Amino acid sequence: MSSAGDTLADVTETLSAAQARRIALAAQGFTRSRPASVSARHVHRAMDRLGVLQIDSVNVFARSHYMPLFSRLGAYDPALLDRVFLSRTTRYVEYLAHEATFVPVEDWPLWRFRMDHFRARWADPDSWASRNARTLDWVRDELRDRGPLRPVDLRDDAPRERGTWWDWDDAKLALEHLWRTGDVAISGRKGFERTYALAEHVIPDAILRTEIPRHDAIRELVRRAARSSGVATLSDLADYYRIRDRATISAAVADLVEQGELAPVQVKGWERQGRPLPAWRHVDAVLPRRVDAAALLTPFDPVVWFRDRALRAFDLDYRIEIYVPAEKRRFGYYSLPVLVGDRIVARVDLKADRASSTLQVQSAWWEPQARPADDAERIAAELALAASWQGLEHVSVSGWGTAADALHGALRARPEASVARHVHARESAA
Repeated sequence: MSSAGDTLADVTETLSAAQARRIALAAQGFTRSRPASVSARHVHRAMDRLGVLQIDSVNVFARSHYMPLFSRLGAYDPALLDRVFLSRTTRYVEYLAHEATFVPVEDWPLWRFRMDHFRARWADPDSWASRNARTLDWVRDELRDRGPLRPVDLRDDAPRERGTWWDWDDAKLALEHLWRTGDVAISGRKGFERTYALAEHVIPDAILRTEIPRHDAIRELVRRAARSSGVATLSDLADYYRIRDRATISAAVADLVEQGELAPVQVKGWERQGRPLPAWRHVDAVLPRRVDAAALLTPFDPVVWFRDRALRAFDLDYRIEIYVPAEKRRFGYYSLPVLVGDRIVARVDLKADRASSTLQVQSAWWEPQARPADDAERIAAELALAASWQGLEHVSVSGWGTAADALHGALRARPEASVARHVHARESAA
């Protein structure tokens, strides 16, 4: 079998960096007009493009899985997402398809190779799973007898292990182990807490019994990653579904090139150690003449979630600063990249202050590729829309950051906006 390798001998096209960005954004749905009213149909269409929707618990503004749909579709009723994804559903299920993500339920067999990997890794006699086999069996029996359960539902009835008081956190660990191996599936959430059930109680039997060989599953995932990326390097394709086996990824790319689904390209400026990086364009990828989007992006949006790609394609050097002490943060607790056109032009650290019904812009910073005179108004419109989406009546802007003054001025110029200035803790400490 041939390999994708690192050669550019078969390159059929050379793209500029700007063209590659536009192709990538089109593949992610940023060239489509936002609907006047968002329905489940729009959510499903967006998911077809994304493939996965990463879940995250940070809720300082809005949890991450709500954000990609807002970025692409505009303001929508968050209860719509809850109905489609978080309540018990037959269309989507959770699995580790990147990190924890929502995926179409029919994709469950594609992840059997990953489930088998976890099962093999934990077969070691010294692993937690081997040492806690009794707990795992008990949890399976409880789910079989009682139906879907949360970890707290197992707390009072749990058996003792190793002759000591049983730590109920082991029930959570057992559920997570069984989920990773595919014995258990997430049947829904109560609030943000997962409810677990035996996989056969969640996944339709025909899907559960479907077997897909590892190579075929990875090739299909690489094909989907290429379609969702538009144009991508080998590392980009591997990261989209967090597939570590570079040799298998390379073989899958070679197969897809041979089948005519991928074409080798060269992107100007995409380099490694001074040498051009091999890249591939999906056969369905389009090159729009321009991208006219404006959007706030979660750090876990596929456009920017792979930091190497974000830096290479968008000149965005991004790190999450949640775990950085406040006085040492450069941009803020949970800053969101801001897209205008085909450029990442700024980052804003947002907080939804429910008590005062205010969207707080805790910091705002221009990126090197920003055009402040043109971009401030577009960002202000997105901030006003974000406040409305979250049911907040006001927007306030701190003075921390190179873009703060411009955004405050642009917001004040909007007739519908109620804008104030506030002092952020990091700003006052500076």
